[in-house]
This record gives sequence, structure tokens and C-alpha cells, in this order.
Amino acid sequence: MTTTSTNPQVTFNAPVRLVASPFLARYLLLQPGRAAGVRIPEARYEELRAASAEGDRVPAWLVEAAQQAWGTALPDSPVGDVVLVRERSPYGYGKASWEINLGCDYDCEFCYLGEKRFEGLDWAGKQQLLRTMRDAGVLWLQITGGEALIDREFGAAYEYAHQLGMMVQVSSNGSSLRKRPIRELFTRRRPYRLTLSVYGATAGTYDKVTRNRGAFDRFVQGLDAAREDRLPVRLNVIVSDDNAHEIDAMVALCERYGFAHQVFTNMSPTIDGEANPLATQAEGHIKARSVFTGCNAGRTFFHVNPHGIASVCKVGRDPSVNLVTEGVAALPRLGAIAESLQLRTGGCSGCTKVGSCRTCRPLAKLYQEAGDRRELYCQHGGYGS
Repeated sequence: MTTTSTNPQVTFNAPVRLVASPFLARYLLLQPGRAAGVRIPEARYEELRAASAEGDRVPAWLVEAAQQAWGTALPDSPVGDVVLVRERSPYGYGKASWEINLGCDYDCEFCYLGEKRFEGLDWAGKQQLLRTMRDAGVLWLQITGGEALIDREFGAAYEYAHQLGMMVQVSSNGSSLRKRPIRELFTRRRPYRLTLSVYGATAGTYDKVTRNRGAFDRFVQGLDAAREDRLPVRLNVIVSDDNAHEIDAMVALCERYGFAHQVFTNMSPTIDGEANPLATQAEGHIKARSVFTGCNAGRTFFHVNPHGIASVCKVGRDPSVNLVTEGVAALPRLGAIAESLQLRTGGCSGCTKVGSCRTCRPLAKLYQEAGDRRELYCQHGGYGS
């Protein structure tokens, strides 16, 4: 199925003011688009759940909590008109990332996706997938790509995720952020976070890296729009051999806009194990990777590709489960998959550091398939001795 259908005409309810939801072993009260949240006791969650079902009015403690946390004045209305109370999930997931499409309007040499194809689920499939993630317990959802904002159904999917009570983060190159429909969408339903990549501080460098003429001007227009609309932006400065001479200027650009930023200097092989991105690294700026101390990938978090195929994360994509054909019941298998992916395989056999290794095994496997540059992933600097 592809995303060549026309943009769906969907009628959504008025934006939800608050969300009350289980999150792993806790219960949270959240306002979509706001970073701060309120942890509430299970008894308060149950009170809101019952009040929503019975049509009771907003309790005084909730009015006070909303005022203190966000300065939000709640109306004297039934709880169901003010709070979306999410049901418990037996599956134990709290976060997920979703590649809505792998297509992109940029053509960066270092892209880890390899071939960027415009394909994926149709609108009905996207709706089904979002409901499946909701049923799995997903409260925080990252929508990414490719370039998420150019998917023809991005706006409808983004709104639908909000309607399901998700706190939505969007990762983008910012090329479409200046466009009126996107600005109106993010004004109407603010993202929890908007993460944008920075590829240069001048038009010459930025356009060369993205291989897209005029891209820098569009990016800057997007930054201007985000600042004007007071969006919660975080910038990722991506350093390659083509823009390393502008690191300081890129950081200065971030600081001029007042947006939080991080600098990334290490490239990864493509998701298919191709080495092409590694050749674009600015060798003098490569940093030692942080020691891997374990993660909850596959257990409380999972990743989904444009076809509804779920994996433990963006790196460890195989084995996987099909959420379209199998539904939410397939997700518990990811725990065992995550465990199996951490077993030592292939190029690491014979290493004397087996017992103390703290390298992410799926990442190491990609490097090994791409040519086994151990210094880029091995925490011991190569085979131990």
C-alpha cells in the first residue's frame, strides 16, 4: 500500500485539554503540547475514570492542579469534556517511534536510511496502526521519516494521534515548517517537541550537504516561523566532512534563535548495513561513543516502519513483528527478540572481553556488515588483549 491517496478529509473533535493516563507503573496528568506533567495517585486516576464514565463534573483538585502546573483554567464542565482518560494497557509499552514514510526532499549522503522510497500504509492503515499503538499503552509518540512533514497524510495522522491522547514529538528537517497549513496545524495542536536537524550555517554549505538548491533559505524561514509561533524546538547539529568547518557557526545559529541544541559527529551505517555514510564523517571530529549500559528497547519502547512492521528500535530491525496483520498481540514477542539481539555474533566471536562488553549489539552488527571499523563502535578499542 502506498501514500498516493488524496489528503483525507477528517472531522476531528475539539482539542483535548488534558490527558489522564497510565504510564508504565505510574499515572500522569498531561496537557498536550506542554512539557510539564503532574504525577497523580492511582486513586485520582480511578476517580477521573469513573467521573468521565458517569458524567460527573470536574473536581476541585483537578482545577487546582491544572492552574498550578500550566496556568490553565478549567471550566465547570463534565470531566469527559475536559479530560481524555486513557485506559490501562496489559502490554506495558509507554513510548514508540514511527516512520510515517521514508521519502525525503533532501538527498544527504550520510542518511542512515539508504534508499528513501515514498511508500507505506494508506490512510485506513495509518489509523489502524495508531490505534494499535494506543492499545499497547503508547503515551509518547515520535513521528519521523524520511521527512515526516511532506507525507500527504501527516496532518491527519498527527491530529489523530492527538485525539487518541498521545504526546506527539515530530522529527523533521524543517523544510516545510514555514508552510501555512503546517503552522496552523502546530498552532492548533502543539507538538510535545519539534526536533530539527541543522546541516550548515550558510546557503552554500547547507544546500551542498542536502543536495537541494534553496534548502537553507527554506530552513531559515522555518526557524523564523517556529520562533514566532513559540514552538518547543530542539536542534540537532549534524557534522559531516562537508560542513565541519561551520560547526561553530551552526552552534551560533542555534543560540541566536534561543533553541536548545546538541552536536552529533558520528555517522552510522545504513539500516541495511551499507557503509556509505561512514565515508562522510569528519574524521577529526569523531567522538568515542557512550558506553552502552542497556536500554528498554522492545520492552517498554518499540519502533514502527512505514509498513506497520515493529522492531525493538531503529537500529535492531530484524527480527520484527507485523502490527497490521497480527495486531497488538504480536508486541510481547519483542522482549525475547531484544534479548536475542544482544547475544554476541559474527565479527565479535573470539573477543576476550565477552564478559564485560557493553556495546549495543545491533549497532555493532551494522558496523560489522559495513566493514567492521571497530574503533567506531567497540568500547574496548577493538578485540581485547
